[in-house]
Amino acid sequence: MDRIYIDDLKIFAHHGVFSSENIKGQNFYVNVTLFLDTEKAGTEDDLSLTVNYAEICALIEKTMTENTYKLIETAAHAAAAAILRSSSLISEVEIEIRKPEAPIDAQVRSVSVKIGRSRHTAVIALGSNIGDSRELINSAVEKIKSSPFFWDIHVSDMMITKPYGYTDQPDFLNGVLVCSTMLSPIGLLDLMQSIENSAGRTREIHWGPRTLDLDLIFYDDEIISCERLTVPHPDMHNRRFVLEPAAQLVPGYVHPVLKKTVAELLRELDE
Repeated sequence: MDRIYIDDLKIFAHHGVFSSENIKGQNFYVNVTLFLDTEKAGTEDDLSLTVNYAEICALIEKTMTENTYKLIETAAHAAAAAILRSSSLISEVEIEIRKPEAPIDAQVRSVSVKIGRSRHTAVIALGSNIGDSRELINSAVEKIKSSPFFWDIHVSDMMITKPYGYTDQPDFLNGVLVCSTMLSPIGLLDLMQSIENSAGRTREIHWGPRTLDLDLIFYDDEIISCERLTVPHPDMHNRRFVLEPAAQLVPGYVHPVLKKTVAELLRELDE
């Protein structure tokens, strides 16, 4: 993968734990590495086929000067999100923020934070069967859309389905959301559960009724198995309420374990 470097971008901003830092401000220095394919831009000598680093510099400065953060970790995270959202050509970004004027009682040349973030595709199942299900799902979708950590968001049609597993409960409203995100699988899970909790979600009965259910179905082509998360969702291939709306948006998405597309899995379920 090719790289574009921006070194020591100087920005005067107001970030810090201490109120004096927020009031007086100080100089920060930002180093950025952009990962992208520049072959076509190189062969055709066309700026539109690559990333304009002047625009990236302006974007970083805007992100860091229009907001005040306690932590440079947060500033770095916000800058990385802005960069990845700015161009689909950028697959990954590394960003370092140095703080040479940090108010610490030690002889240091600078303190810094360096992070790496990349774009990922996530497929999320949406469901509800308590309360105003359509409004609850719409509200969850809007929270995802308003987050700076998501982009290229697409939502399927909603469908009414019979309950699965535990059947003594109302019908569900179900759909699927597909998006790009810079969050890790666990970071995405944390955010999804936060949205569920804000909708009054409780977990009293397995497969039981719920105000809002957000399930991570796919995350790129990764296979994840840990205490908190299993991806691909282990039962998604048996669930029409997942496969049918997913087939609207990503029929060619290949299940990394079963090695079949969503469309093929839906067809097999029909058969």
